[in-house]
Amino acid sequence: MGKFAAIARTGLVAVLLHPLRSGATILCLVAVLAPYVAGTGVARGLDDEARISIRCGADLYVSGSRFGRPAPVPLAALESLRAIPGVRDAFPRIVGEIGIGGARLPAVVLGMEALRLPAAARCVEGRIFEARDEIVMGKELARRLDVRVGSRLPPFYRNRSGERVSTVVGIFRADLPLWEANLLFCSLETAETIFDQQGLATGFLVTAEPGYTEAVEAALRRLPPFEDGPHGPVAATVLSREDLQALLPRAVRHMDGILQLHFVIAFAALIPLLMVTAGLGLSERRREAALLKATGWMTDEVLLQGMVESLVLSVIGGATAVLLACGWLELFDAKGVAGIFLPGAEPAPGFRVPFRLAPVPALLGFVVSLAVVSVGTLYSTWRAATVAPALALR
Repeated sequence: MGKFAAIARTGLVAVLLHPLRSGATILCLVAVLAPYVAGTGVARGLDDEARISIRCGADLYVSGSRFGRPAPVPLAALESLRAIPGVRDAFPRIVGEIGIGGARLPAVVLGMEALRLPAAARCVEGRIFEARDEIVMGKELARRLDVRVGSRLPPFYRNRSGERVSTVVGIFRADLPLWEANLLFCSLETAETIFDQQGLATGFLVTAEPGYTEAVEAALRRLPPFEDGPHGPVAATVLSREDLQALLPRAVRHMDGILQLHFVIAFAALIPLLMVTAGLGLSERRREAALLKATGWMTDEVLLQGMVESLVLSVIGGATAVLLACGWLELFDAKGVAGIFLPGAEPAPGFRVPFRLAPVPALLGFVVSLAVVSVGTLYSTWRAATVAPALALR
């Protein structure tokens, strides 16, 4: 056992004896592992934030469907929802995407009653909207548009009621970065005007009395189609909190799948580079292996030394990548990564990006890096160890 420990110590010494070769290998590992760890951290953080938002939201979400596709629901159906036994409260909201500003920056309009605004949204400047054509804008969107409280936005939409000038009465900061990125609040009437959809909403949020959620959900699913004037009936689509929770893993798997694909491609391109960097100084390896074999070392012992060297390089590279990813996410708000997972966000976001560094992705990256580094190091070591000592020392 002492013999193997001594060989392992020589592998550690080999890392220090060849700083150029070791540094190049570690740099290659960090260049691939750091973005991968940072990306998985952002994906997990957004998943956690979404789950918290769902838990704090309504019990049931009612929307419309026509031809199997999402459709607006008439506001006249609100009374029928409130009349269902066990319903504590129900209210409509309008959610839609628009382009705003000269650059047509993507923004999401959320129209609802001011009293229904999420508790997490708090005005940093100004006040909550009170009248038509008053909007409250996220801090990050206001910065990108260069507006402040009291600024008037020129008509950014056109419809049958004519053009209207909107006034920014408040700028808020929210706990969810998605809100700061591209969201603005307004009244339900203002949202109807913006989208030119009078008497319609994108859905209803329903809160049930304790113990009545399942009964209310069953009653909602039995509702007849909503009548939408000349457009015909609209079928009701009901989603519970549990349904939304079940949809989240699919979105996370989609983001993770894209990230894993890029990770595999990057490592596939990195294998030749690592084999070159691990083989730097092959003549030195050949002379070292010849001297070791001339002093009585066996080929498997030389390979064990190379394996220990690979393990040390992988540990250093993996640890450095995790530390850099932590600093990247914590100090620099995931610059360059946030835009991948947050549509509409700039490459350098001006808001806090949630993240959670899980041990599994870091461990997976370490295992893959160890396998790749070992291939390069052991191959070059094996080539050096199989040469006759007399030929290698010439």
